[in-house]
Amino acid sequence: MDRFDHAFTALGQRINGLTPPERAASAPVPLASLIDRVNAAKRLYQQGVRR
Repeated sequence: MDRFDHAFTALGQRINGLTPPERAASAPVPLASLIDRVNAAKRLYQQGVRR
């Protein structure tokens, strides 16, 4: 192995040793809101509106 291989291996080991950041828990979206969004998307699709 040459210097590049050693450096690449060392970097890979450092990356694998990192702990991923924790995601903040988001508030659950109400079901009614999701249904409204789906219905709005359906209306746009049915009317043939394109962005």
